[in-house]
Amino acid sequence: MVKHIVLWTLTEDARKNIDTVAEDLQKRFKALLGVVDGLTAIEIGRNYNGGTFDLVLYCEFTTREAQDNYQDHPAHVAVKQVVHSLVCGRDCVDYEI
Repeated sequence: MVKHIVLWTLTEDARKNIDTVAEDLQKRFKALLGVVDGLTAIEIGRNYNGGTFDLVLYCEFTTREAQDNYQDHPAHVAVKQVVHSLVCGRDCVDYEI
């Protein structure tokens, strides 16, 4: 199993509507379940503990290959375009268990 965690810092404008942004992204990412092969879990969380990052994306994949395929899947690419319009910072961690 592969776990993929992405941390985002929102733009100032997106931060003003963080609840709406988080809710919208949650719907968009959840819609990928059952569409992207090998994606078994996905969720968006809002950081309530301060710091640099506002939102986190957590995903689980069956294999590294499934994760690689997710990156280029058209449904994910469409969601990524929305994310890129909302964020000004990003960090990522991937690990296998």
